[in-house]
Amino acid sequence: MEEESQRQKKIGSVLQRDLVEVLQGAATQGGMKGILISVSKVKVTVDLSVAKVYLSIFPNGKGKELIEGIKSNAPLIKHELAQRTKHQLRRMPALQFFIDDSLEYIDKIDKSLKGEDNPINDPDLLGKRKKS
Repeated sequence: MEEESQRQKKIGSVLQRDLVEVLQGAATQGGMKGILISVSKVKVTVDLSVAKVYLSIFPNGKGKELIEGIKSNAPLIKHELAQRTKHQLRRMPALQFFIDDSLEYIDKIDKSLKGEDNPINDPDLLGKRKKS
């Protein structure tokens, strides 16, 4: 995978900053109190046509339901972003939303290292592997 260009990084950071405000504002207006949405990463394709947005949602249990709502409102979110960034971006990339589960993954590794969840003592913790 090739390194992101300065332009891709700049557009990603502009989108990341404004997306946080748009999504957190929408969650608050939608009556979702106590939900924290953070945009952990925005990767823009080389042709600048697509922005992959990685979200961390707390509490974790709300993630799936929330990401579905966000995906179904993508056109509205894109429009709101376009209004905010019209002086910085000529064209607004299409938005694709994903859950960033890297923190969860790190937490699992941390617990394993501390011996709290030890896959050696409890093999059920390991994902079931298919035998070929």
